[in-house]
Amino acid sequence: MIERLESCTLCPYHCKVNRLKGQKGRCGCDDTLKIALASLHYYEEPCISGENGSGTVFFSNCNLKCIFCQNYEISSKGKGKEITVKHLAEIFLKQQEKGAENINLVTPTMYVYQIIEALNLAKKNGLRIPVVYNTNGYETVDTIQLLDGYVDIYLPDLKYYSNEIALKYSHAANYFEVATKAILEMQKQVGKNKFDDRGMMTKGLIIRHLVLPNHIQNSKHVLKWIKENLPSDVYVSVMAQYFPTYLAKEDSFINRKLTQREYREIENYLYTLGLENGYIQELGEHEEEYVPKFDLRE
Repeated sequence: MIERLESCTLCPYHCKVNRLKGQKGRCGCDDTLKIALASLHYYEEPCISGENGSGTVFFSNCNLKCIFCQNYEISSKGKGKEITVKHLAEIFLKQQEKGAENINLVTPTMYVYQIIEALNLAKKNGLRIPVVYNTNGYETVDTIQLLDGYVDIYLPDLKYYSNEIALKYSHAANYFEVATKAILEMQKQVGKNKFDDRGMMTKGLIIRHLVLPNHIQNSKHVLKWIKENLPSDVYVSVMAQYFPTYLAKEDSFINRKLTQREYREIENYLYTLGLENGYIQELGEHEEEYVPKFDLRE
């Protein structure tokens, strides 16, 4: 499968560079597998992290170039360590040995072929916990179809409704059209969300959305699309954690945190839509203070 990197079309950019010969497209990847961190992570959504933590693997580089990325040293500057497919499979198994609730693949798009090989190898050696595909949402349907049977839980962002904003902040053309098609394919694959007796998700879809300052209407459009196009029990995770970092400090619209007024407006709209399942981050008394996520059903 990795031979397909000879003309790479894994992500919507369709750069068609020959990664096998060291060429790099917009994502900055050649044919070498590269990760920045593998650890137990306790701060994902409660049904993902649970008590034992999510077995995250942070992949280096990214097919989006978000100017506000909090992990820009990994995503834009490529910080990380080169490893083999065999080593990646061993990392998956090690995470399981540590008691991880799942294997959480963070920004994995550029390495889908290697990940599939590693999952095949790990499963032959006893990997049995769910696999989470944690993505920015800018995916092709073809790539998501390759993952059918390998991924148990999809955790995509749906960042933008406005393509103008997507181009400005992530340099991504037609983000909304591309991401929503991919999300519909994810939903088709996993079907109805499933949980174990501890409330841990074993199969399903959770859509994340980060609210940006001065772009409340963008968030409303995103949430409305989710309500109108996905099953009534869809899970959403609305995030208030934005803060200006990296190049966002230079943009007059997003060079600050959210205000209480902005986030309350989104919170009220969320309830108006009747989206009942998922999580929302609450702002504290001051906008820079955050309290833990709570269940929308509470």
